[in-house]
Amino acid sequence: MEKVVKKLVLAIVFLAFGATATSLCAGEVTNAVIFGDGVSNGSWTLDRSNGIELGLRGKVRFDATGQPQNTFNYDGIDTYTFQSGQPEVGGFGFAPGSSSTAKWSFEWSINSSFDGSGGNLNAYDYLLDIDFDPSAGTNFQSFDPINVSLADHAIGNNSTANGDGDIADDDDDYKDLIADNNLAQNSWNMEFFDDGSFPFNANQNGTYTFQLTAYEKGTSNVLASTSMIVNTVPEPTTILSFACIALLPLVRRRSRR
Repeated sequence: MEKVVKKLVLAIVFLAFGATATSLCAGEVTNAVIFGDGVSNGSWTLDRSNGIELGLRGKVRFDATGQPQNTFNYDGIDTYTFQSGQPEVGGFGFAPGSSSTAKWSFEWSINSSFDGSGGNLNAYDYLLDIDFDPSAGTNFQSFDPINVSLADHAIGNNSTANGDGDIADDDDDYKDLIADNNLAQNSWNMEFFDDGSFPFNANQNGTYTFQLTAYEKGTSNVLASTSMIVNTVPEPTTILSFACIALLPLVRRRSRR
């Protein structure tokens, strides 16, 4: 219930500040996924408002061989479902055998001028909320992912091709990149943010909310916001049942043709 209330609060904020908001939609980000070769577009929970496009999605990070997959287990609205538990094989940047390493990762995309009417990345403030409470409640670790001293985001613009995003070499380079470009993306695992204040156990089944918001610079005026839910479940068969339920309406529609 608390997570539903938070979505309603976001909608009220849009109305209160008069932002030109659109409802959440599913689809591809503009114009490509730029943080990795072969990473497919699509299955994003999106908001496009005031020239800004924000996207969130979950993805299978570790298959049985430890490789990432273009598998999103998406319900087409705002929920992603993955198997709980640790990966059998680790990978680059992950602590071997860590109980906080999830088989899934979450990905975000910020395009501050997807239609040419917005500004560059540093023209706005942002807030990414990551939920560490597996229950119906929330315990958010919140921060601005863009306006920081240095980050390893893939950065580009509306013509940057798949996997061709630039990554800053140092702080000055990063400042230049966010001042000259309008697209930033990254793919993160919960392990990267697990600490004493925000513990995470990948073996625990749960429901986790993620929110991404863009604000007018230096104000609390919301310009765009999107959110998603990641459900972790104990067995792959549970994921399959969710997929079958999601596909059923499509099968019915096709049968009428």
